[in-house]
Amino acid sequence: MGVPGIVAELRAARERWRTAQNRLQEVGGRELPSREALAAVVGQLRGALFPMRLGPPDLRQEHEDDYIAHTLQQALAELLVQVRLELRHPARSADGTRSAAADEDADARALAVVRAFGQSLPGIRALLDSDVLAAYEGDPAARSVDEVLLCYPGIQAMIHHRIAHRLYELGTPLLARIVAELAHGETGIDIHPGARIGAGFFIDHGTGVVIGETAEIGRHVRLYQAVTLGARRFETDEEGHIQKGGARHPLLEDDVVIYAGATVLGRVTIGRGSTIGGNVWLTHSVPPGSRITQAHPTSTGPGVA
Repeated sequence: MGVPGIVAELRAARERWRTAQNRLQEVGGRELPSREALAAVVGQLRGALFPMRLGPPDLRQEHEDDYIAHTLQQALAELLVQVRLELRHPARSADGTRSAAADEDADARALAVVRAFGQSLPGIRALLDSDVLAAYEGDPAARSVDEVLLCYPGIQAMIHHRIAHRLYELGTPLLARIVAELAHGETGIDIHPGARIGAGFFIDHGTGVVIGETAEIGRHVRLYQAVTLGARRFETDEEGHIQKGGARHPLLEDDVVIYAGATVLGRVTIGRGSTIGGNVWLTHSVPPGSRITQAHPTSTGPGVA
């Protein structure tokens, strides 16, 4: 089969898929956000947040503000394009077109989202500073906060997560998920952008960590590699289809430590100051100050078995 035949068969495959999925005809170009464009935006935001560490190698400190202003103008302009694509997409009519009124409404909402996101950047920087400091103070191998910022995959994942979570809060879940998956692919750390994570969060080593959408994590929490904060079960409808949404992931209170390979499932609460040992499988809540290991589950409070 020559190239024309391959092209024809690929077109037929696309048409079968679009018909089966009841996909609308895309008119006027790309209808969904671009992973590549968002990767570039995140790269620019990283530089604007930490210019002398993650910015261009020839940047001088006296030019920081000029660099940040220029970079933010570019990043937020491109982010606006991507937000518009996400917000416009649900407004298409059956023939793939959109009304002018729907476009104007989506564009106005997109501008509001990007403005709110830009105003969030100082707060995101403050949270990331707390994450960097937690990693430095929590790892005896860390020689400096600069090493942590430049080298640690957990910090790279958290830069993406702090950005992604804000986009999620602002009503652009697809963009948020793409930003999160960029970090997942690079670090092996899978944090859903919906997860709520307090200040001073430290993921040591990091590979294989999974944090679900409705997880809530307090301040100064530490996780090691291959920890899962997942769902125990999924609710289904009468036809057996998984129901979307619903709180289904763990709540970790402040100062919790979970060691490598532990799995915590369901809407359970790990009380403040608790330590969960390596490879523990936990599906029930534990009170503050608990010490849970595979062989010897003990606690300073009641309810641990």
